[in-house]
Amino acid sequence: MSTYREILTTARNYLKQHAIADADVDAWYLLAHVFGISRAEFYLHTEDEVSGTQAKAYMELIRQRAKHIPLQLITGKQEFMGLEFEVSSDVLIPRQDTEVLVEEALKVCNQKSVLDMCTGSGCIIISLAKLSNLTKAVGVDISEKALKVARKNAAKHKQNVEFIQSNLFDNIKGEYDVVVSNPPYIPTEDIKNLMPEVRDHEPIMALDGDQDGLSFYRRIALQVKNHLNPNGYIMMEIGYNQGKEVVDILQKAGFYDVKIIKDLSGMDRVVSGRYMS
Repeated sequence: MSTYREILTTARNYLKQHAIADADVDAWYLLAHVFGISRAEFYLHTEDEVSGTQAKAYMELIRQRAKHIPLQLITGKQEFMGLEFEVSSDVLIPRQDTEVLVEEALKVCNQKSVLDMCTGSGCIIISLAKLSNLTKAVGVDISEKALKVARKNAAKHKQNVEFIQSNLFDNIKGEYDVVVSNPPYIPTEDIKNLMPEVRDHEPIMALDGDQDGLSFYRRIALQVKNHLNPNGYIMMEIGYNQGKEVVDILQKAGFYDVKIIKDLSGMDRVVSGRYMS
């Protein structure tokens, strides 16, 4: 039998031996996940013995993490905008950087219709629906498996979001006041250099932005114009070094009031623009 302290120490050391960068944090997070205890409870019971069944379950998750399986795919959940979302290997894991896109959209979307292109887990459109009062909320993805996850998340948060399977705007009818998107934007050649957690366990179709990483921005800029109400907004997450190029794409496509929004680290994160239909 092991104590809480002993099993946590064993887990930390095991993850460090397997080059897991956040070994201490991940070992603790999985401990809390398996045993259902808070930090305060842990410190009150560090020398208490843990059951063999729970210890076995915990170390099995630690072994998965040591294989560079993302923590979120092990637990099946990720927090985003203060909300908990279900995730799987069929969707991009929601990231804090993307909250910048949601926060920017929240400034203009109240009492508006919003479409989320490349919705994945649905975290963007569901957050907007939960935190604002939308007249219509639609999420679009080419992957039916991703949409299955998104529908579960919408039901979990009791939000009335319509999800449509479509290759970008192929199956989309009507116009919207705001279109948001976190499209694939990593250049194909750069994917092999990503962390194994991302490269080997998240869907490539949600990452690969073709040769220069800008393919989806060009396609969206041309197609979205047919689906925006007068003076409607387009807002897209971008890679840290893509701001100038995406601004140029939108301006050449006829958008005005095009601007870059930075994240908390001062990096370019979102490009927005408006279109006069």
